[in-house]
Amino acid sequence: MPAFEANMRICPKCGSHEQVPVRERIKMTVDEGSFKELWGHLVSKDLIGFVDSKPYADRIIETINKTGENDAIVTGDASIHETKVAIGFMNFGFIGGSMGVVVGEKIMRLAEHALKEKVPMIIFSQSGGARMQESVFSLMQLARMSGAIYRFQEHGGLYISVICNPCTGGASASFAFQGDIIISEPGALIGFAGPRVIEQTIKQKLPPGFQTAEFLQEKGFLDKVVDRKNMRWVLGKILSLYRGIPMEVA
Repeated sequence: MPAFEANMRICPKCGSHEQVPVRERIKMTVDEGSFKELWGHLVSKDLIGFVDSKPYADRIIETINKTGENDAIVTGDASIHETKVAIGFMNFGFIGGSMGVVVGEKIMRLAEHALKEKVPMIIFSQSGGARMQESVFSLMQLARMSGAIYRFQEHGGLYISVICNPCTGGASASFAFQGDIIISEPGALIGFAGPRVIEQTIKQKLPPGFQTAEFLQEKGFLDKVVDRKNMRWVLGKILSLYRGIPMEVA
């Protein structure tokens, strides 16, 4: 296990990129000691009294206690190779990285913050999609997030989207594919509906590797598939090329 973790949770035999705890991913991505969390106090509420196997309010409390995080994304300021960025990391360990009101609010604030500070924005996406326990309030976040990102880009802001495994549903239908540059880790499952649902719907067999990062790159939906060991360097290179291009004043 220590060797596996030292290898950034990449299988040394097959190269499979396993999921990384959110705080571990932050450490491997940004300059040491540079991350300053923003809006970490925001906590989801049970807006509709949702109950499945347990009340949603209880599920929130249990997940916070289990993960030590208040919701499915951690956002903040940081630097990568000495370039300042506004950055967000989805946390799949928090109810499958699902997007509720808090995720929507934090991504919207992150885009507004990046615009105000005139820094590039990076979001690591890893999500099962909209959080069903928040119903339409969750779906509303797609418009809020997308609008904030669009305004940021319209004023010259650079948004780099990094897609990790898996990224499905509303995440893939909004902020994950709004990036000016879209990159992914190898083998990531990326799509709206899952392959089994699609096959049952269209009554056809899907091509080999369908919805993998490599398949999407081949079809032009991704700019590059990047090994986790090279991710920080690639981000630093992109940021170094962008540095010096002024953003418009909002």
